[in-house]
Parts: sequence; C-alpha cells; structure tokens
Amino acid sequence: MKDKVIVTGGAGFIGSHLTQALLKKGCRVVVIDNMSTGRSQNLECFINDRNLTVVRADINDTNRIRKYFQGADYVFHFAALADIVPSIVNPTGYFSSNVDGTMNIMQIVREVCPKLKKFIYAASSSCYGIPDKYPTSESAHIRPEYPYALTKYLGEQIALHWGKVYKIPVLSLRMFNVYGPKSRTSGTYGAVFGTFLAQKIHRKPFTVVGDGTQTRDFTFVTDVVAAFLAAAGSKYVNEIFNVGSDHTYSVNMLVKLLGGPVTYIPKRPGEPDRTYADISKIKKYLSWKPKISLEEGVNVLLDNIDYWRQAPVWTPKKIKGATRDWFKYLSK
Repeated sequence: MKDKVIVTGGAGFIGSHLTQALLKKGCRVVVIDNMSTGRSQNLECFINDRNLTVVRADINDTNRIRKYFQGADYVFHFAALADIVPSIVNPTGYFSSNVDGTMNIMQIVREVCPKLKKFIYAASSSCYGIPDKYPTSESAHIRPEYPYALTKYLGEQIALHWGKVYKIPVLSLRMFNVYGPKSRTSGTYGAVFGTFLAQKIHRKPFTVVGDGTQTRDFTFVTDVVAAFLAAAGSKYVNEIFNVGSDHTYSVNMLVKLLGGPVTYIPKRPGEPDRTYADISKIKKYLSWKPKISLEEGVNVLLDNIDYWRQAPVWTPKKIKGATRDWFKYLSK
C-alpha cells in the first residue's frame, strides 16, 4: 500500500519540489493550495501523475479539505503567507493564514488521522530575529522582528503543543534562506533571488540592501527537500531542527555570481547582518547534510532564468514605496 501524503502549500516553491520528490517515491500525494502565492505552473511537469490529487482550497476551509486527510500517513505543512515586507501592513492576514490556518490543520489531523506517522511543520529561521551568536542553534533566544516571523513561530508552537498534548508525531524544521527553481514571483516585494533574477532578465541593476556585506545562509531547495524526507523517515518526534547550508555568503558574492550592475538602497531595520544556521543537531540526529554549493545553485538558476520573466521588476523607487511602512514601524 503506497503512503498517502498531504502537502499543504504544495503548489508553492518548496512544496512543489517536495511533491515531485514524493511522487518519484511512489507516494499518493494530495496537494492543498489556495493558489494565492502558489502557482499551478509549478505542478505542470507531473500534473498527469495518477498518484497526484490537487485540491484548490484554503487551509482554513475545514469543510472543503477535511475529507482529504482521511487515512493520511504523513502531513507536510507548508501553506503560509511568506513574504516578510507585506506582513507589516497585513498582520491580520498573516495571522489568519499562519496561525489560525495551522491550528485548523492540527485540529483536522487530531480528529481524522489517528495513524499518522509524522507531521512536519515548515518553520522559519526568522524567529531568531537578530541573534546573539553565529552559527545560531535551535536553543537561541526567539526574537521575531516582524509579523511574518511571529506568526510562523506561533504556528510552530501550535504544532508542537498539539503534538505533545494529543500525541501527534510532530517535527519542525526551521529553514534558512531557501532558494532554487520555482521560487516566488509574486507581486509583493520579497525574496532576494526572485528580485535579482527579474532584474537581470530586464537588464536592471541589482538592488542591494545596505552595502552588500551582510551574509545569508543560502540553502538550495533540493537540500531542503532531502531534510524534510529525512525528518519524515526518522524516529524522532517533538523536536526542532535547523536546516541550512553550513555556510554563510555575502550578498555581494551573490551578485558577483549572477553578474550585472548594482545599485545600493538603504539598509532595513530589524534585519540581521548575518544568518548562519548551526546544523550540528540535524546532522547528528538525521544524518542529513547539504550538498549544493552557492556556485552550483546559482548556475542552476541561471539555466532556468526564464521562469522569472513575468516576475515584477523592482526599482529603488518602487522598493521605497513598498517598504515605507517597514521603516515607519521598525525604525528605532
């Protein structure tokens, strides 16, 4: 009997890559996605797989989605509003999706999935805010700086609490700066790779925040998918794992690899100068480690750059308008 797997947000960036990997393993996969940020295009290459069911529905729509969880062996919960900048102006929407939505999924799982083997929550390293120490471990202080970070952390706590109280086998993976093919192209100002690749296509300068010396733990999406699969197959429950590249790279290095002119824009308050995951725990517990270097990952993106042709092209003026509330509320 093939495992039945639910992937909420399965038409999104990471969710669609995980869906593809699960189908290759012969799993029966049910994708639940309202397509607000996910794209049906992300599922096109395997949409005719008879083991795939796509349900266009919101995770808060209990009556619509409940039946699909019957008999599920695994649940991967990716569905969320993900861009950080818009969370400043739309905290209610983020709370509804990331907190209420997670609680709704946990309630459904509690009620209709008595034989669930694992529930994996897609958490965010943004919960650490501006850490005291690098690399940053799972035991670091939690200091969310903006509503996106807070709502993802609250969702994580709901998942782990439901796991503890209702004996649901939950794991949470805190991801650091994931990038790769199919990353977001939505109209909100967000992920750096989508911004830079659209700028490159249209021969516009890369808009680098600050002086570009800040570093990020850029982690390739296939490595992240491998971490989620390792977590699902593990014996552990009620644990949190960082998922990172084991490196941290400057934004200046990234634009050098992408190749093109640069324009610098004001540094944003509330953002760390560095993100760098301590991944010793996941390497020890799950025998997982990343494989793709930034150089290799960027080459893959450049080979697939047409995906971002319809993405919005951000200019310093547009970014200033989009981040006005960010500076208003987060400046000290």
